[in-house]
Amino acid sequence: MKTVDGDGGAFMNAFREALDGIREDLWTAEYDPLPRLRSRRLARLPHVLVVLVAVAVLAAAVNQYETGYGLGNFGKWLAVIQSAALVAALVRPVPAWWATTMVMFVAAQAGEAHSAGNPIPPWVRLGGDGELPGFHGLPFDNGSPFPWTAAGIIVQALVLFLLALRVRPRIVAQALGINVLAGTFCLLFADRGHQSNAPLAISVFVVVAALGAALRSRRIARSELVVQEVLTAEERGRRTLLEERNRIARELHDVVAHHMSVISIQAQVAVHLVENPTDELKENLAGIRRSAVEALTELRVVLGVLRSEDDLSEGMQHAPQPTLDRLDELLATVRAAGLAVTTETTGEPRPLPPGTGLSAFRIVQEALSNAMRHAPGAAVRVEIGYLPHSLTVRVTNAAPERDVPSASPGTGHGLLGMRERTAMLGGELAAGATPEGGYEVTAILPVKPAAEPVEDTA
Repeated sequence: MKTVDGDGGAFMNAFREALDGIREDLWTAEYDPLPRLRSRRLARLPHVLVVLVAVAVLAAAVNQYETGYGLGNFGKWLAVIQSAALVAALVRPVPAWWATTMVMFVAAQAGEAHSAGNPIPPWVRLGGDGELPGFHGLPFDNGSPFPWTAAGIIVQALVLFLLALRVRPRIVAQALGINVLAGTFCLLFADRGHQSNAPLAISVFVVVAALGAALRSRRIARSELVVQEVLTAEERGRRTLLEERNRIARELHDVVAHHMSVISIQAQVAVHLVENPTDELKENLAGIRRSAVEALTELRVVLGVLRSEDDLSEGMQHAPQPTLDRLDELLATVRAAGLAVTTETTGEPRPLPPGTGLSAFRIVQEALSNAMRHAPGAAVRVEIGYLPHSLTVRVTNAAPERDVPSASPGTGHGLLGMRERTAMLGGELAAGATPEGGYEVTAILPVKPAAEPVEDTA
């Protein structure tokens, strides 16, 4: 007995939990508009179609409820509520589904009670005298479909479909189950002579509910895919940016390390260039050398970390960083690869700060690489302009003479690296297509004027 009681208690608890879940899912009037189509021209098409269907089924529903079910004027109101619920399903699908379900149930119960000569059931009765307002007492036509009218099946199916497009499949299954139970209840207490359409109606409801749930799942999957693609693109951009900054940092560290080595050597040699150096001078020079050596050691540690993921050979890792002094070597290399390049230098060439010279060389290098990949056969012009307070680098290529390969090799770091280098130096960079169909990259890098030598007045 205890086992039976225990099983009965567990069943009741599960039943209560199921009812609570249904009440939480379906007892709501939440505003949930129908998702618009991706095309702007067709965005309102579903709304227009639903309204047209609601108007079309209204006349049929009025005829079936008023004459077929014998509900008179009351059937007209049920038809109006049913059609209005279909339109309301565009923005509030759950209340609309409740409305269509209740219209079916009320119409079936009222029509069946009247045909049997029984009083109107209490859950249908709207007045205290057992009659319905506007009820003419027309006979129930046993040839009419029951418990759903033909128009009722169409409206209920569309409302279920619109519901399935917005809510979770579990809620759709609950709504579908309630529809089946309501139809079954009406059939159990109805005249067997009615033309039952429950199997057809339930089959239609199952199909449209499954279709709506599938479309909802597809829409959600597509939205998640779009979000994932955006996140992936953003992550790829961040990774590319970090890789480019890492490469720039390695090159600049090499430049700084070179200068720190020079400072260390000069501090060590300076004491031997002065006759009878004072102890204070020796101590200061020793401190300079010691600080330079310590800074150089730290730089080598950082460089070791930055180079740990490189595939470069040991010799290439420690090779000096290029500047514009090696521009001729670069141009000879690209010409050997088949690129027609001309150069022009304006202004008076002068030594540049290492960071500026390195950045200028890399910008020309990246621009030439892009021209080779994206403008095969095009002529390229490289212009270097030395101005009093800046350096101008301009690389222009003509329109490509051959078709551009669909998948050109490259890392995709070119323009990003140019912008990073230019911004690091406080300069400006402009890149874009030319009216002739080519492409132009222009970078203006600020250059501090060289300090004037101090005259020896001794």
